[in-house]
Amino acid sequence: MANYESVLIARQDLGAAQVNSLVSDLSEVIKKEGGEVVKVDNWGLKNLAYRIKKNRKGHYVLLNIVAPSSAISEYERLVRLNEDVIRYMTVKVDEFNNETADIEEDSAVAEA
Repeated sequence: MANYESVLIARQDLGAAQVNSLVSDLSEVIKKEGGEVVKVDNWGLKNLAYRIKKNRKGHYVLLNIVAPSSAISEYERLVRLNEDVIRYMTVKVDEFNNETADIEEDSAVAEA
C-alpha cells in the first residue's frame, strides 16, 4: 500500500460539524476499501486566492492516507460527486511530512 496526502476544500457555508461529518464519511470509504486514514488535519476556514464556484472562503482539510490505489480511486470518485467539496487534490508521497517532528529535531540540534 502506498502513502497519499489529500487536501480538500469544503464550501464556506458549512459548519465545523458538517465538515467533520464529511471527512468521517470519506474515511469510512477508505477503510471499506482496505486503507487507513493515518491523520486528519483540519486547517479551518481560510480565504481563497480567487473565487471558486462563487466562494471566497473554504474549509481546508488535509488527510494522510495509507491505502491501495483502488481505495483512492473510489475516494476521489465520491469527492467529485459531493457538492460540498469545491476543490481537492490527492498526491502520492514517499513519506508523510511531519512538520512538528522536523522542528523538534532542529531545536535539539541547536541546543547540542
